[in-house]
Amino acid sequence: MSAGSELEQLLEAPLGLRERKKLKTRRAIRAAAFRLFAEQGYETTTVDQIAAEAEVSPSTFFRYFPAKEDLVISDDYDPLLEAAFRARPRDEPLVESIRQAMIEPLRRILAAEHDDVLLRMRLYREVPSIRARALVGQQESATMMCGLLAERTGEPADGLRLRAVVSAILAASSEAVLYWSERDGREDMADLLSSAISALGDAFGG
Repeated sequence: MSAGSELEQLLEAPLGLRERKKLKTRRAIRAAAFRLFAEQGYETTTVDQIAAEAEVSPSTFFRYFPAKEDLVISDDYDPLLEAAFRARPRDEPLVESIRQAMIEPLRRILAAEHDDVLLRMRLYREVPSIRARALVGQQESATMMCGLLAERTGEPADGLRLRAVVSAILAASSEAVLYWSERDGREDMADLLSSAISALGDAFGG
């Protein structure tokens, strides 16, 4: 089985039929965009060009990606993290559950999409509008993760403790990914991410 087909199964596993179809369309649009970004650059690539390359209408593009920047900053992996986290033992320390839930899907994603992930991070570093737009996506991920931790602990999802833990995990993850991309993806990003998150365990009591 190829890395690409294995990744398709990984991404689709937690989803229903309708969600799988949407996911495939999103991935087709993103793949078309990344081909064009690699060939002619981010700034000179238009939404109309991406839609044509993906064989969808511009209106369909905007249903999946409200702005061009979302092609770079959004991803399809939050459902994987949710499913993996819920499968962890309920008595496992919170930070360890998050770490484990992130690492294995990331390894398989990188096996199939290493170059695309590296391009995304290069664009994140170089394009100010992408960094600004990323704040929206980070908040959505934070809200999702606070909800997961609230399910496990019974604490309020908007409570300061959970928000602090999630903010620290996301910050550590971002630093690990940036560190990896600054070195042209030569190191193992999953190992870097694992180390960064593990470093938080003692601070938050595991």
